[in-house]
Amino acid sequence: MAFNRLLVLMAVAAICCNSVSADPDLLQDVCVADLTSTIKVNGYPCKEQVTPDDFFFAGLAVPGVINTTMGSAVTPASVMKLPGLNALGISMARIDYAGGGLNPPHLHPRASELAYVLEGELEMGFITTKDVLISKVCKKGEMFVFPKALVHYQKNNQKSPASLLVAFNSQFPGTQPIAPTLFGATPPVPDSVLSMAFQVDTPVVTNIKGKFVKKAS
Repeated sequence: MAFNRLLVLMAVAAICCNSVSADPDLLQDVCVADLTSTIKVNGYPCKEQVTPDDFFFAGLAVPGVINTTMGSAVTPASVMKLPGLNALGISMARIDYAGGGLNPPHLHPRASELAYVLEGELEMGFITTKDVLISKVCKKGEMFVFPKALVHYQKNNQKSPASLLVAFNSQFPGTQPIAPTLFGATPPVPDSVLSMAFQVDTPVVTNIKGKFVKKAS
């Protein structure tokens, strides 16, 4: 009985050690994402035919089309736009701001973010889990970092345009905007939950939800 128990413990230890020491890096030169595949295991499977265009993306070279509601535009360079990023754990994006534009409070569940000011001047800040705001006004050539999964924002307080180049330590960092997530979810978050959470009357919640109703395509 003692011998059998020892064998079981040794087997469990072997499995645990194997999972801990498993090589986390890419075990081949490239693994270009097959974006057409329905199989996804923490990433995309590798496609067989690789071309130089799989590793090329020109979308960050020009400003994005500004959203008139928030006065900003995000142009992502994630694995969805650049298949050669698959399994590399990196990606980028460009964010453009009109005068007074805002990239509203949001978080990236899978990545930290490093922001570099291309043009203009931007107020950038994030909020810690102790509800402390860490913010700084950054000018052209300066950088600011947002820790993984913390709520953050960028605001152009000037009248002239501004732009950012940001880098992530994930090929697909994900973006969860706070307001649309809470007030535009499908199915909707119950009014009673939001009313209690924000300490406002239900009609206020209903009014805000109306601003985030998803339009049918």
